[in-house]
Amino acid sequence: MSADGSRFDPLVVVELTSDTKEEAISWLLSRIRDTQQNGGAELQVEQLEQLGPGVSAQEKENPNLFLVGATRQRLLSGAEDLGLFKEFHDGSMRGFTCANKHNFKDFQGDGDSFLSMAECQYIIKHELDTLRARDETHVPGHQQVKLYPGKSIIRRLLSKGILIQVFPLHQKEELKRLSFSWYQKVKLSFQPLDDIRHYYGEGQALYFGFLEYFTFALVPMALIGVPYYLFDWEDYDKYVLLAAFNLVWCTVILELWKRCSASLAYRWGTLSRKKAFEEPRPGFHGVLGFNPVTGREEPLYPNTKRQLRVYLVSLPFVLLCLYLSLYIMMIYFLMEGWVLSVHDEEPTFWTGILCFIPSVIYAVVIEVMNLIYRYAAEFLTEWENHRLESSYQNHLVLKVLVFNFFNCFASLFYIAFVMHDMVMLRQSLATLLITSQILNQFMEAFLPFWLQRRRNKKMIRKVQIRKTLEDKELPLADQVRLEADMSTYLGTFDDYLELFLLFGYVSLFSCVYPLAAVLVVLNNITEVYSDAFKMCRVFKRPFSDPAANIGVWQLAFEAMSVIAVVTNCSLIGMSPQVKAYFPESDMQLILWTVAVEHGLLAFKFILTFLIPDVPKHIQINLSRLEFESLEALKKKKMLEATELSKAIQ
Repeated sequence: MSADGSRFDPLVVVELTSDTKEEAISWLLSRIRDTQQNGGAELQVEQLEQLGPGVSAQEKENPNLFLVGATRQRLLSGAEDLGLFKEFHDGSMRGFTCANKHNFKDFQGDGDSFLSMAECQYIIKHELDTLRARDETHVPGHQQVKLYPGKSIIRRLLSKGILIQVFPLHQKEELKRLSFSWYQKVKLSFQPLDDIRHYYGEGQALYFGFLEYFTFALVPMALIGVPYYLFDWEDYDKYVLLAAFNLVWCTVILELWKRCSASLAYRWGTLSRKKAFEEPRPGFHGVLGFNPVTGREEPLYPNTKRQLRVYLVSLPFVLLCLYLSLYIMMIYFLMEGWVLSVHDEEPTFWTGILCFIPSVIYAVVIEVMNLIYRYAAEFLTEWENHRLESSYQNHLVLKVLVFNFFNCFASLFYIAFVMHDMVMLRQSLATLLITSQILNQFMEAFLPFWLQRRRNKKMIRKVQIRKTLEDKELPLADQVRLEADMSTYLGTFDDYLELFLLFGYVSLFSCVYPLAAVLVVLNNITEVYSDAFKMCRVFKRPFSDPAANIGVWQLAFEAMSVIAVVTNCSLIGMSPQVKAYFPESDMQLILWTVAVEHGLLAFKFILTFLIPDVPKHIQINLSRLEFESLEALKKKKMLEATELSKAIQ
């Protein structure tokens, strides 16, 4: 029970540093509890109880952990403020309003189960993020942490290291049910996307939806590729059919995914939801000034200085990294040449095995370079001082995509278009694909799980002292501290990046290694289970992300499909069978190849135009809602005008 006698359901945990001043803690808690009229969040907050009598003083943990919840009415008003879309009684999706709450399909009684726990936690996060300083000049007890009117309190505490983390709590029973239906039983069926969305939010559900969709979309490609691989057809005339199918396949699956994601987003209420106004990032800094849009005082940073940092520092650094990647690639080719010369001199079983070693080493080096570059790219993008989180993410994605694409595929392009060695291209593609899949599975699931188990042992020992594991149900205090020590989930960035690279391996050189699609299907099946396992067992629960699509990654996949057209046309044009049609003029061959490539690109863009992004029935529903909103607004204005005229008379 909370202080006012109402039921207290802890939803979110706020952890401050152990040396935070008492004045700062009291001030923050009072602002969280204060009413909205006074500029507070009007939320419930309680300090987590200390570990029980069975724990020694040396083992005591950070005392500054606080549980945050909210009354049902406060959550409903927060849902209205955020513009959450819920299913109306007529089956349409509409923005929730408290005045109209009983007309929504799942609203019963006082609406106790109307909002999912993920939505409740997202509302609390939003309310905490919008807590703003009033007339305070600094955080009480911390003179060095400056404040000014309108500054986000939570963002300032995070950037100054006073606030360690804010994370949502797991719901044990719901998590058990989700785990059982998701990954604990091996089955050939669709993922429970609605349950994933209900527990983790739309952003996570859309990623797993795309992973599932991509896997099923690869099946036709795999079925066609298997006979090409088994019968070892070296005649490139036959591969023309596979390449042509691949080019159409790339375009169609991406366009159909737009329709699929639009259907999911409409069903989940995020398709027509208005984008929230973006606040400055926690790490954004600059000279204090007034924002002309909000009228609030906040840091301002000249765009010119940011552009100078991007073009004079970040761009040269990226180019330097690309040069380093190229240099390491040439070392790999020297190793490959030496191994082949050894094998040619005295071919044995062991020299045959040795031929694969350079490719395996190079694949490992590629993964290590990608990892190191990722940290450098994050540091640089942070240093560029982008005001908005979306701008930060776009610049980071661009940096990482350019380097990863070059690092992973440069050697394949060199083998194909400089060395013209199709046998080596097939071998290198197979080795890179298989090695990267093994390394990714190890780094993404098994390594974090092993590290998490080591961290958990300390906590479990403390729990066992008090014999609380007998019924296998942790008390709330132990659950909170256990989850506080879990790894933080960093979002879907790395997951989408992995799928992007796999899509490249399948689409760019399909007419050389048709078995690639089969390997990616097998990888994706294991990826579903490993990703589900790490979400449920390894990481803290992430906050819901009300996404309507996969964002900038859609553009990335479409760009890869355009490059695939050029690559496959070039490979076909280089084949001896095609060259035989142009025995006298290489220029004529080049012109024909370019003409076919342009024709295929034109066909690709025509397909993009012909396949609408949003299904027709959803377009009709959205248009009907817009029309009804306009009609309701007209009636309201007419009613106000009538009342005004009556008042004048």
